[in-house]
Amino acid sequence: MTTLKSKLKEDLHTAMKARDELTSSTLRLTLTAITKEEVSGTSARELSDDEVQKVIAKEAKKRREAAEAFAQGGRTEQAEREKAEGELLEGYLPKQLTDDELNVIVASAVEEAKAAGAEGPRAMGAVMKIVNPKVAGLAEGGRVAAAVKKLLAD
Repeated sequence: MTTLKSKLKEDLHTAMKARDELTSSTLRLTLTAITKEEVSGTSARELSDDEVQKVIAKEAKKRREAAEAFAQGGRTEQAEREKAEGELLEGYLPKQLTDDELNVIVASAVEEAKAAGAEGPRAMGAVMKIVNPKVAGLAEGGRVAAAVKKLLAD
């Protein structure tokens, strides 16, 4: 069992003993999503820590999007719960890059792509190929794409 998955299970047991309903239900749903990912495909397999992180990131993103939808729908109580669940899951993910750190990485990738002959807005794909491996798990794809578009437009 991966270290991250075992940490989730330990935290679930702790939350259950403490009767922390929010934490225990969030971790249960996340562990279920991990198990579902493990058995999807042609054969069951054990996920690596990186793959577990991707599942947690996906679950955290679902919570953020649900919180926005509930807030727009006027259901503030449900929005607060989704937001709290998302923040809880964020604690299991690596620290996200700041906008400044992301812009430095994107700027160097833009220079690298221009040196390879890519120019203007059409260079987006080439820049994203350079940036994505460097920021995997450290920045959301939408933020990365926005930063690349902004720098290519300049």
